[in-house]
Amino acid sequence: MVKVNGDITSFDGKTVTELLAENGYDPKRVAVELNLDILPKSQYDSTVLKDGDSVEVVSFVGGG
Repeated sequence: MVKVNGDITSFDGKTVTELLAENGYDPKRVAVELNLDILPKSQYDSTVLKDGDSVEVVSFVGGG
């Protein structure tokens, strides 16, 4: 199981890109922290989540 934003999920075996797509996130407007390290956007496609991983997805919000 993978923890995503504090919730236990079954995303192990999927890439970060798949996680973002299945949850409706725009990869251009988020930052992803994997196991306490910021994951470069260039690694979203190649990073496969595994049991025990912890992911935090932070969305950027504009305002004025």
